[in-house]
Amino acid sequence: MRRLLLVVNFLIAIVCLIAAVGFYWVFYRALPQTSGSLTTRVTQPVEVSRDGLGIPHIKAKTLEDALFAQGYVTAEDRMFQMDAMRRLAAGELSEVFGPSTLESDVESRRLRLRRVAEQIYATLPAADKSAMAAYARGVNAYIESHHGSVGGGYGGRYGFEFTALRYDPRPWSVVDTLMTGLNMYRSLTHSWKQTLEKQQMLTTGDANKVNFLFSGPGNSGPGLVPGGSTLSTGAAQPGSNAWVVSGAHTADGKPLLSTDMHLEFSLPGVWHAIQLEVGGANGAPGMNVEGVALPGVPGVIAGHNDRIAWGVTNLGFNVEDIYSEKMDLRTGRYVFAGKVEQARAEVSVIQVKGQMPQESLLWVTRHGPVFQQSSALALALRWTMYEPGLFQFVFLDVDRARNWDEFTRAISRFGGPAQNFVYADVDGNIGYHVGGKLPIRHFAGGSVQDGSTGQSEWDGFIPFEQLPQSFNPADGVIATANANPFPANYPYMVSGGFAPRDRTEQILSLLRSSGGKLKPQDTLRIQKDVYSAFHHYLAKRVVEAYDKRGAMAGPLNDAIGLLRKWDGQMDKDLAAPLITTLVFEHLKKSVAESASAGSGATYDAMISPTVIENLLRTQPADWFPDYNALVLHAFTDAMDEGQRMQGTSPLGWKWGKSLYLELVSPVGSHLPWIGSWFNIGPIAMSGGSTTVKQITPRLGPSERMNFAVGNWDNSLWNLLAGESGHRASPHYKDQFDAWYNGESFPMPFRNVEASGTVRFIPEGK
Repeated sequence: MRRLLLVVNFLIAIVCLIAAVGFYWVFYRALPQTSGSLTTRVTQPVEVSRDGLGIPHIKAKTLEDALFAQGYVTAEDRMFQMDAMRRLAAGELSEVFGPSTLESDVESRRLRLRRVAEQIYATLPAADKSAMAAYARGVNAYIESHHGSVGGGYGGRYGFEFTALRYDPRPWSVVDTLMTGLNMYRSLTHSWKQTLEKQQMLTTGDANKVNFLFSGPGNSGPGLVPGGSTLSTGAAQPGSNAWVVSGAHTADGKPLLSTDMHLEFSLPGVWHAIQLEVGGANGAPGMNVEGVALPGVPGVIAGHNDRIAWGVTNLGFNVEDIYSEKMDLRTGRYVFAGKVEQARAEVSVIQVKGQMPQESLLWVTRHGPVFQQSSALALALRWTMYEPGLFQFVFLDVDRARNWDEFTRAISRFGGPAQNFVYADVDGNIGYHVGGKLPIRHFAGGSVQDGSTGQSEWDGFIPFEQLPQSFNPADGVIATANANPFPANYPYMVSGGFAPRDRTEQILSLLRSSGGKLKPQDTLRIQKDVYSAFHHYLAKRVVEAYDKRGAMAGPLNDAIGLLRKWDGQMDKDLAAPLITTLVFEHLKKSVAESASAGSGATYDAMISPTVIENLLRTQPADWFPDYNALVLHAFTDAMDEGQRMQGTSPLGWKWGKSLYLELVSPVGSHLPWIGSWFNIGPIAMSGGSTTVKQITPRLGPSERMNFAVGNWDNSLWNLLAGESGHRASPHYKDQFDAWYNGESFPMPFRNVEASGTVRFIPEGK
């Protein structure tokens, strides 16, 4: 018996040893080096200190060495994410994931993102190209130093995902950086699918009603241009908050600037936090900037240096048009302006793991690639991304800007995706300026249905000086949350997927009622605010309609009691947010059906809360004869749906059971038994699409930063999950609890407490 126990214990020890070795080999050995020295291709020594959150703080003598180090340390933390993003843009996911990603690859190939990136590279300004090349050298130094080969060409120390998928990353290039940027461009501007949905509604419905559903007051939405054959796009896009207040509103008499960009959730998150300090050797200008960077792209996208701070929100202006071309799809000949033209043919081959390659033919007209086609008509996409010379990399100039003039000079050459930029500096100035190339459109005759020659064309772009802007406004407050910033008398046509003004108005209200003593902790509280003015109004409107009809027994009456005393807070533990959200969904269906029969299930414009509220307040007779009946019908349908979801009595309903967050690892989550170890959640959420803390199951705050301008070390920041993409790293999800609870971390700038430091040493020294 004793011998048997010894054998069993020995076997257990062997299994544990094998497991430990396996864990080390697959997970631990990929973690970044955090101490000692590293001989690599820098020109002068570089110091990389990581703080308690694993965030790198880089000190270099030259800008190229700083960007080299940024490329290296970003690859240490996020190499698989970087590789996946360039593959997503290039349409090469199926090469490593197999047929499950083929549809995504086909769309990316149709959009020609790799070809566009190659064209941009050919015309990129020399300084932009040099900066991206330095970053690429750093990524490649990491790839080369971690290379290893097993049968099949993999085995490097790059992380679990590469081991699981049995491949190593190929070298990084400037084109890969450009594709990564273009992928973000696509995420923030691409909406042609929703445009086609609106066109279908226009085909069968009341044009005036349909246009109103996508516009709302003061907002020209997407749709068929009258008399033209162009569809202006403008569906919902990811949102954000950014605001700035002057010293008149703050405790220390200096500006405060806050930014939290709402983007699609991912694990790891969208951003990589970084500090780049360049000493200014040999008379070169210095730089000290920190903030968030996009993995695969050099520099800081949103953050601060020693003089200025800036943040961004997505503008949502339409930068895509869809053209109907009367085309012979066999030959590629089509008619433009009464003349026959020849489309260019591009053959695309997609490598698919475990299957034969997929080959397809793409026609490209003068307007852009054909992405949908029928027997005689082809829909071609014109997109600002395709305009020669439009894409330039401005963020290093932003990172080095010292004042408002230098800042606006930098963003004046920003091609897009068009953004609302907010600004503050140590001299007490605050400002706002839209940046990005916005097309000027003119229209002629023709129709989408017959592919005739009349087209909507572009007459260049709106001059930067005429874009919405503000500098040191009298009240000392600027806020942007994706609402329409263009005045009613703007000289150019405005069309876009703008958000309702509710979030903007709530931010302004909270800032102006602060009593002039704001601190970064106060602006952080505003970022996590979950009051919805729209849902609060809807609750009151349901109660009003219910009271006019007379009380009913049972769950309906219980629900009215909950709505009657509700204060509009979209709290995860309350039932009222769920009730009003379901009412809203059923109202959307009803108004969409009124505008275009059969469209109730597809209508989902970003501006729809404003549309619904406007209809309920003005009650136009040509929409519904009895608005109380409309509201009550939506309420009873909502209650039926809620009972199917969460039980008979609304007294036990909770909003968080329907609004929850789950961050899923794209590879690790598929492992049997331990897949959940890679994920975060599911976890109940407070907030909603119309609250300052904008949350949906798909998107939400990707970071939060609150800058104490001038007193930089008093600033706060945190990411969604953590700095690292490696599951074995302590920084994989060490920031999530703070993000979830609306807390944050100090943002060290001059006083960095290093938990480890690595020195990059030039080769041969």
